Amino acid sequence: MKNIILISAACLLALLSTIGASLPYPILPPLFAAEAPNAFNNFLGLPSKLLFGLALTINPLGLLIGSALLGPLSDRYGRRPLLMRTAVGAAIGHAITAWALVIQSYPLFIVARFITGLLEGNGAVARAMLADQLTGPLRLRAMSWLNGAFYLGWLVGPILAGATLHWGVTVPFWIAAAALMLVAVLVAVGLQRETPSLLTTSWWQVARDRHSLNLLRHEELRTLFIVQLAFTCGVASFYEFYPLWLVETANYHAQEIAWVNVGLCGTMTITSLLAGGPSRHAPLLRACWYACGVALAVGILALGNIWVGIAAIVLFGIPNALYNTVIQGWCAERFSAHGQGAVMGLLATTFCIANIVVALSGSVLTLIDTRLILVAGALSAAWAAWRMAAWRRQLDGAVEAKACQDFCS
Repeated sequence: MKNIILISAACLLALLSTIGASLPYPILPPLFAAEAPNAFNNFLGLPSKLLFGLALTINPLGLLIGSALLGPLSDRYGRRPLLMRTAVGAAIGHAITAWALVIQSYPLFIVARFITGLLEGNGAVARAMLADQLTGPLRLRAMSWLNGAFYLGWLVGPILAGATLHWGVTVPFWIAAAALMLVAVLVAVGLQRETPSLLTTSWWQVARDRHSLNLLRHEELRTLFIVQLAFTCGVASFYEFYPLWLVETANYHAQEIAWVNVGLCGTMTITSLLAGGPSRHAPLLRACWYACGVALAVGILALGNIWVGIAAIVLFGIPNALYNTVIQGWCAERFSAHGQGAVMGLLATTFCIANIVVALSGSVLTLIDTRLILVAGALSAAWAAWRMAAWRRQLDGAVEAKACQDFCS
C-alpha cells in the first residue's frame, strides 16, 4: 500500500506539472493574434509575435533553472517538503496566471509563468523519491510509469484547455491550480515524514554549491552529460520541428497536427506503462539500441513522404520511452552516491539545454530547409548511440581488469 501511494503521488504530480506547462499552447495564439490591440497583446507597443515568443519561452526557462536546483535542494531538505511546497507554489502560480489574464497584465503573466515553470522543475524530485525508496524491477517500472505520466500530460494539457476554454480563458488555469492543491494534500498524507537534516547551510548555499551542473566535475558524469546532450538534441529536433515538417510537407493545420500528436503521446504513454521489466542485457547496451531506434525514426521523418513520416512520428515514441526508462534506472543505480536529486536534476537540465540549443540552431537551418535540422538531430542521436557502445566496452574492460588484478593479488 505504501508503494502504491508513493508511485501514485509521483505520477499524479508529473501528470499535472506537464499539463500546466502545456495548457497555454492552444490558449495563447488567439490572444496574441487578436485584431484589436489591448494592454496584453500590445504591451509597450511591442509586436504581438515578439510578446508571444517570450510568453512561450519563459516557462521552459523557469523549468531549466528549477530542474538544476530543486533536485539538489531535495537532497538537503527532503523530498516530501520540497514536493509539497512546489506543488502549492505551482498552484498559486496558475492562479496568478489566471488573474493576470483577467486584468490583462502582460508583466504579471510573464512573472507567473516563470515562477510556475521554476516550481514545475520538481520532476527531478519525484524521480529521486522513487529512486530512494524503491529498488530492483519495481524501481524501473515505477520510473517508467512516471515517464508515462509526463508524456500523458503533454497530451492531456491541450485537450483540457480546448475542452474548458468555452467557459472562459482562465478556467483551465484554475482547474490546474485546484488539481495541484490536491496533489499537495496527497503528498502530505501519503508520504512519510523524513528525518530533518542536521546541516545548517542556507538554501542559497545549497543551490549555489550543489546544483546539478556541479556534477560535471566528475569524469563519468561528464561523459553522461555529453552523451545525454547529444541524444536529447536529436529528440528535441524531432519534438520542436515535426509540426513544421507536417505543415510544409502536407499543409497540415492545427487540428491535423493535434491528432498526430495524440498518436505520438499515446504510443509513448502505453510503452512507458509496459516497460521497465527485467532484462538479461546490460542497460547501456539497451540504451544504445534504443538511441539507434530514435535516430532511425528522426532520419526517416527527414527523408520520407507524408505517410512514412507520420508512421515514423508515432513509432518514435517506442524507442524514446524505452531509452528514458533504461537510462534513468541505470543512473539511479550507478550514481546514487552523488545524491539522487542532483543526478535526476542533471538529466532534466540536460534536456532543457538541448531544447535551447536545438531551438537556436533550428531557427537558422530551417531558413534553408526544415529537413536539415531533422537530419542533424538523427546524426546527433546516432553519435550518442555509438558513444554509449564505446562507453560500455570501456566499463566492461575496467571490470575485467579489476577482476584480473584481484585474482593476481
